Amino acid sequence: MIQSKIKSIAVLGILTFSMSCSDEVMTDVESDDPVTIPFQELYDQGIDKFLGVFTPTSFEVTSPGILEHTFSGMDAPICYTGNEFSMFTRDGSSNHLLIFLQGGGFCSPVSCDATETGIPFIPFGLLSPTDPQNPAATFNVGYVPYCDGSGMMGDNEVDSDGDGVNDRFFKGAKNLSASLDVIVRRYPSPDRIVLAGNSAGGFAVHAVLPLVRKLYPDVSIDVINDSGQGIANPGGIEALIEYWNAGAFFPISCSNCIGADGNLTDYHKYQLTQDPNIRMAYISSKQDETFVAVIAGGGAVFEAELIEAAAEINTAFPARFHSLIADGDEHTFLLSNFDYAVGGTTVKQWVANMVAINEAWVTVID
Repeated sequence: MIQSKIKSIAVLGILTFSMSCSDEVMTDVESDDPVTIPFQELYDQGIDKFLGVFTPTSFEVTSPGILEHTFSGMDAPICYTGNEFSMFTRDGSSNHLLIFLQGGGFCSPVSCDATETGIPFIPFGLLSPTDPQNPAATFNVGYVPYCDGSGMMGDNEVDSDGDGVNDRFFKGAKNLSASLDVIVRRYPSPDRIVLAGNSAGGFAVHAVLPLVRKLYPDVSIDVINDSGQGIANPGGIEALIEYWNAGAFFPISCSNCIGADGNLTDYHKYQLTQDPNIRMAYISSKQDETFVAVIAGGGAVFEAELIEAAAEINTAFPARFHSLIADGDEHTFLLSNFDYAVGGTTVKQWVANMVAINEAWVTVID
C-alpha cells in the first residue's frame, strides 16, 4: 500500500493544438497572474452553447422524493438510437449538491457498445439517502443517465450502416446541458458541490466540470472520477472526439491535453490549473476488466499507466488530488462497490474523508 499525506485545505480521435500547457504552472503554488475566469477558452470554443436552450416537456414522481424530467420534441436532447432522454432530481435535507453522471459505454467508428436507454435513478452507494455513513446521504441530487454513446460530449449525427440515413445521434452535449439547466433551476445556490461519475460518466465529469463552474462560479467543487480516467491507446481518444464532434471540450491552447501515449493526464492537470477552487480524485482498480480488454499490452500496461498518471497529478497538486487504486479487476465502485476496502479503507470512508476535507484523505494504492 502506498499512502501520501495531504496538507489540510479548505476508453477511450484528430485535433491540432497550437500551444503547450506548461507543466511549470501546474502546481499548487499561488500565481502572481491567476486565471480570472476559469475555462473561458472553452466557453469561447462553444461548449456552453446549449445551456439555457432546452426545457423538459414533462416530469413525474418515479419513487418517493425522486422526479424524472423528460425531454421530447424536434431537435431535443435524445439517446443515440433515438430513444427519449430524461434525467432525475432528488431533494435532500442539506444545501449541498451531488451531481452524478451514470456510465454506459462508448460508440466508436468501428464498434458501438453503449446503452440505448439511460439507467434510471437507483438509490445505491453514493446515491443512497438511508445509509448514515454515506457522505452524500443528505445532499440534493441531480442524476444524469447515460445513453448518448459519446462521453456526454457529442454533437454529431452519423450514418453507421451506409444506407444514407443517419442512425446514430451523438447528442451528449445537449443532454448534459439540458440536465444542468434543470439542476441549477432546482438547486440554484448550493454551499458546495460533489461532481461524480462512474465508467463513461467518470470520463465525462471532466467534460461537465467547466459547465458546472459556469453555472456555479463561486462554489467549491469536488470531482470524483470512478473508473473513467482516460487511459487509452495512442490516437484512440482523438478518433472518438472526431467521430463525436466533441473537440470544443478540449482547449486549443493545450497541445498535450491528449498525450502522445493516448492518455488524458495533462487534460486533468489543465483543469486543476484553471480552477483553484476544485479538488479531484481517481478511483479505479489496477486491472479494470473493461479497459484491460482494449488496451494494447493488456493489464500490465494499463496498471503502469494508471499509477503513473495518478502519481504525476498528485505530485503537481499534492493538496488537491488523490487516488484510490485497488488490486483486482473491478469496474466502478461508487454505486455497486461502495464498501470495497482498499488498503484497509473502504471506498465510502475514503470519499467521506474527501468530502469532509479531512487530513485522512490521502492517496491509497493496494
